[in-house]
Amino acid sequence: MSDLSQFVFSGLTTGSIYALAALGFTLIYNASGVINFAQGDFLMLGGMITSASLAMGLPMPVAIVAALAITTLIGVLLYQLAIRPAGETSVVSLIIITIGASTFIQGAVQILLGKNQFTLPSFSGDASLQLLGAYVLPQSLWVIGVGTVLVVACALFFHFTLLGKALLAVAANRLAAQAVGINSGRILRLSFGLSALIGAVAGIVAAPITTTTYDLGLMLGLKGFVAATLGGLNSGVGAVLGGLLVGLLEALVAGYISSAYKDAVPFVLIIFVLLVLPNGLLGAKSTERV
Repeated sequence: MSDLSQFVFSGLTTGSIYALAALGFTLIYNASGVINFAQGDFLMLGGMITSASLAMGLPMPVAIVAALAITTLIGVLLYQLAIRPAGETSVVSLIIITIGASTFIQGAVQILLGKNQFTLPSFSGDASLQLLGAYVLPQSLWVIGVGTVLVVACALFFHFTLLGKALLAVAANRLAAQAVGINSGRILRLSFGLSALIGAVAGIVAAPITTTTYDLGLMLGLKGFVAATLGGLNSGVGAVLGGLLVGLLEALVAGYISSAYKDAVPFVLIIFVLLVLPNGLLGAKSTERV
């Protein structure tokens, strides 16, 4: 039983990271129809910029704020300089643009910050806590807790703020939203900025556990995409559920079979989704964009 508890807590920790990456995918996809394969790099930027800022002598709160602000700005610039000029181009072209943006971000970080691994100190020390027969790092609770707060905050934002409702309106029908006076360009910039902010927060709280390097975003982005597809690309709740499922399955496979097969889990899942659940667990059966 203690082994199962250990694997479950481990899976929930990594699953929370994947869930936040998946939430960023669904946020941008619903607002603009773009599948942003640079999403994983937002997580990498959060951890890397915070670590680099600490190395420069900045206190932790200032380093975190700087990382969040810079990463959010990069997300907005991604839309403004790459996605918006593409106009109404094909989905494949937009995917290629985001892959190119991801490569550019990784290259820029490699040049500016180097190839070495970066890490952050744990927020609450390294002494393990015993919960339900499992030994859990305090940072794991930070990851799960911050992930929960972000998901709740997103739900409140969409349901109780004018900007959130405007974003939902643009996602439902951009032309109709424009007809009632909603600035779709502003809303799309907002969606990319929010997605980058969520990714940066996830990268910062995960860095003390995972460490971070310039190419970390590639694998995190792929796993986040699998989680979003598993849950349903047009469902925020599905994205969170998909992320937690991917994390739990990875942990169980690593614990009961072999850690060598852990990274294969998401790719087996994506094949399963494409063959059996093409709309995901909670995805809509059909989506029409005008």
